Amino acid sequence: MTLFDQFYYSIFTFYKTRHKQKANTLALWYVSILQISLVFLLGVFFAKFFSQMHMNTMSETKAWTLFVIVSVAVHFKNWMQYTGKRRMMINAKMVKKKKPQTNIWLLCLLPFATLGLAYIVFQAV
Repeated sequence: MTLFDQFYYSIFTFYKTRHKQKANTLALWYVSILQISLVFLLGVFFAKFFSQMHMNTMSETKAWTLFVIVSVAVHFKNWMQYTGKRRMMINAKMVKKKKPQTNIWLLCLLPFATLGLAYIVFQAV
């Protein structure tokens, strides 16, 4: 199981008691937003790195288009992954472990922290 699977299960179990029907959707959106923000952070880092190296790799419009396409692909991949057998497998594995869950407030701050870090990297140089 990956780290994102553990985050998914933590968010899923937190919202399962409060919003039974929306728990899967909320956990899916959380994992997608977290992964998309990490892709954004990597994109900003490489854009700044390549501009420092004076490399002309891609125009800004093409980069944003690529980011949107990758974001849709990430969300579609997560939708396919977490609505089928994978979710049942994650539930079965996590029920057996009885491991303490990750702090929900820390999980909520992770996407904002990655976006903040991307902003700091974007403003640098």
